[in-house]
Amino acid sequence: MAGLGFGVSINASAAPGADPAAEARHAEELGFDLVTLTDHLPGTRPTHETWTLLTWLAAATERIQVGTNVLGLPYRHPAVTAKMAASLDRLSGGRLVLGLGAGGSNAEFEAFGLPVRQPGEKVDAFEEALGIIHGLWTEDDFDYRGRHYHVHDATIEPKPDREIPVWLGVYGRRALGIAGRLAQGWIPSMRFAPPERWKRLRDVVRRAAEEANRNPDDITYAYNVAVRVDPNAQPREHVVAGPAEKVAEQLTTLAAIGITFLNLWPAGDPAEQRERMASEVIPAVRSTIGS
Repeated sequence: MAGLGFGVSINASAAPGADPAAEARHAEELGFDLVTLTDHLPGTRPTHETWTLLTWLAAATERIQVGTNVLGLPYRHPAVTAKMAASLDRLSGGRLVLGLGAGGSNAEFEAFGLPVRQPGEKVDAFEEALGIIHGLWTEDDFDYRGRHYHVHDATIEPKPDREIPVWLGVYGRRALGIAGRLAQGWIPSMRFAPPERWKRLRDVVRRAAEEANRNPDDITYAYNVAVRVDPNAQPREHVVAGPAEKVAEQLTTLAAIGITFLNLWPAGDPAEQRERMASEVIPAVRSTIGS
């Protein structure tokens, strides 16, 4: 995307009255570049399964990109993920952003009887998974044998007709190195990586890209930020809040440290917050930075 991009998180609620497709269409009408969904499957709160809902959102919209933020690796075998992503990207006209995570919610995976790996094993499995996904997207009769995953003489058709952007939601040094070497984007959250830490982690990604002979400026440096546009809102930890001009000022400051994509999480009434972000905040940010 040229200039600073803006996405918005959509609630995956399956509660009575919830309409995620209408939320996605609203975001598209307001001019957002991307809608994203989280990937937390177990629990008592009614939600839709992430990939099924993402496909529904893609079919309900025409222009806006759709993305996962982020798929938990243990939920789906990487070879299956590769096929799913190739299909959805083609059916949506090239609008998929495939966000992937190594799997941080151990209790969720244990609840589903899925592998619960140690931190180092998670990174190893993550790198293997990315190797399989990229291999299936680009090769025929693909063989891969790792410690955690393997495929044998595997081919998927049709293959993607473009490079599907893969954004990684990672924080550890080894995983950041994988992002720099292999991914098209990096998408941490303010809650876990406040701005000063974000800059230090971003530098790890950039160094890894340079060491892999990649241009680090080709990577999308995204950031999940909770936002509440409200003149009466009080500042809260990990939430950008306040009147529109103050929110715009804070988001402009984030862009100035090297963030190239802001994925906004409405903190408050989602429809109202989307409208205020789109009409009062985003234009002011883009005007200030010349994007």
